Amino acid sequence: MSALRTWIAEGTAQRWLTAAAVLVALGMIAGLVGVVLEVAGGFFWPHRLLQLQLADGSKVLGEVWDREADPQSPGMERIRIKVGNRDLLGADFRWVRESDARKREFPAGAWLVERREYGNFYGFPIRLELASATLAATDPLFGAALEREVGSAHESVRAERRLLRRVDRLHAPVAKLMMLQAAAQRRGEDTHVLDARLAKAQRTEDEATRPIMEQLAAVHERLGQGRLLMRTADGREKQIPLLAVVRAVPVNTLNAARKVGLYIGRWWEFLSGEPRESNTEGGIFPAIFGTALMVLLMTIAVVPLGVVTAVYLNEYAREGAFTGAVRLALANLAGVPSIVFGAFGLAFFVYTLGGGIDRLFFSDVLPTPTFGTGGIAWAALTLALLTLPVVVVATEEGLQAVPQAVRDGARALGATRWQTLRRVVLPYAAPGILTGAILAVARGAGEVAPLMLTGVVKLAPNLPFDSVPPFLHLERKFMHLGFQIYDVGFQSPNVEAAKPMVYATVLVLLVLVVLLNMTAIMLRNRLRRKLRGSAV
Repeated sequence: MSALRTWIAEGTAQRWLTAAAVLVALGMIAGLVGVVLEVAGGFFWPHRLLQLQLADGSKVLGEVWDREADPQSPGMERIRIKVGNRDLLGADFRWVRESDARKREFPAGAWLVERREYGNFYGFPIRLELASATLAATDPLFGAALEREVGSAHESVRAERRLLRRVDRLHAPVAKLMMLQAAAQRRGEDTHVLDARLAKAQRTEDEATRPIMEQLAAVHERLGQGRLLMRTADGREKQIPLLAVVRAVPVNTLNAARKVGLYIGRWWEFLSGEPRESNTEGGIFPAIFGTALMVLLMTIAVVPLGVVTAVYLNEYAREGAFTGAVRLALANLAGVPSIVFGAFGLAFFVYTLGGGIDRLFFSDVLPTPTFGTGGIAWAALTLALLTLPVVVVATEEGLQAVPQAVRDGARALGATRWQTLRRVVLPYAAPGILTGAILAVARGAGEVAPLMLTGVVKLAPNLPFDSVPPFLHLERKFMHLGFQIYDVGFQSPNVEAAKPMVYATVLVLLVLVVLLNMTAIMLRNRLRRKLRGSAV
C-alpha cells in the first residue's frame, strides 16, 4: 500500500495516464487517416473484371465491390458486383448469391470503358468505326488505334473549350450592353443610344467570331466521327461515341507497369479535372482551387483585424467594463455555431453590403445583382469573423508572453511606445500571432455551413480567378472541398457508387489543410528567427 502511495505521490501514475491519453489520441488520428487511405487509395487501382455464369444461364460481368453473408443461405456469401452499363441496366450494382454462380472467370477480352456520362461500361469490343476505316477488335492494331483516337478526341474537346472561352470573352461587351438595355427598359428610359451601341457591338462580335465559329464547326465535325461498338456479357450491343470515352483499357490483361500508370493517371485526372455526373465522377480541381483561394482571402482579412484588436486590448486599452465586455464577446463568439455566422454573413455582407455596392456602382444593371448575391468575397469575410476570436486570443497570449523588462529596456533607451511595440513587442509575439493564423486556417478550411449561405455552389462554371480582367472575380460563386464531400455523400443520386469519391475528397482536404498549416508553421519559424535577430 505504501508503495502505491509512493507511486502516486512521485507522479508515476499521472505520467502513465498522460502517456496513455496521448496514445489514444494518436490511435484515433491514425485510425481516421488509415480508413481514409484504405478506401481512397484503393479506389483508383484497376480491378479485374469478373464474369459469372448463373444457374439460369445468364452472365454477369463487373468489378467485385463487396461481400457479405447471404441472409437466405446460411454459411454462404453474396457478392455485390459493380456491373456498370447504367444506360442499359438502370443501376450500377447487383447482388449475386454465390450459390447461384456456376462458373467464374476473368475473360481476357473484357474491357473497361470510362465514359463522360452514365458511368463505366463493361463489355467486349467488337470494332472501332472511323470515318476512313473500320478496325475489328481482333486486329493486333486495335488497342493502339483506339488509344490514339481517344487521345485525338480529348484534344478536340480541349480545342473546343479554348474556342468557346474566346467566344465568351468576345461576347462579354455585348452581354453587358444587353443587361444595360434590359435594365433601362424596365425603368422606362429611352434606349436609342444603347440600341445603337448594342448593334455596333454585335457587328464587331460577328466579325471577330466568324473565323472562330468556322474552327468550331471543324472541331465538331471531327468529334462526331469515331464510334466504338461494344457487346455486353448478355449479348447486347452498344455503340459508344469516342467523344464520350474518357479511357478504354483491357483491365484483365494489364501488367503491373500499366496498372501503376493507370492508377497515377486516374489520380491526376481526379486532382486536375473537372467534375461530371453530378460530381460523382471526374475531378475536383475547381473545389481545390476554390478552397485554397477562399482560405487565402480569409487569412488576409482576419489576421490584420485580429492582431490590431489584440494589440489594442493588451497594449493600449485600460482594464474596465469596456475591455471586459469585448473579451466576453470574443469568448462567446468562439462558441457560436457556425451556421449563425452564415446567417449573419447572408444578411449583412450579401444583402446589406453587397446590395449597397450594387446600388452605388452597378445600378445600371439592377435588379440583376452583381455583389448582392453569394460570392467568394462574402464567404471569406464570413469565415474571417468566425475565426477572429481564435486569432485575437492567440495574439493576446503572445503579447502577454513578452517580458515587461523587455518593454522597459526599450523605453529606457529612448524608444517611443510605437517603436517599442513595432520593433520589440511584435517580434517577440510573432510566434503567437502565426499560431493564431494557423488555427484560423485549420478551422476555416473545414467549415461548410456558413459557406452554404454565402456563396458555395454544387458546380461553378467559371473559377474566381482567370485570364479575364480584372482577373480576380470576388463576386463569383465557388466550389469547396467540404461542400463537395457533403454533396457527393448525401445529395448524390448514386450514393453507393460515389462513396469512394467521398473518401478521396476527404483525403485531399486533409492533405490541403496539412500543407497550409505546414506552410504557416515554416513561415512562423522563419519569421521567429528573423524577427528575434532584428529585435536584438
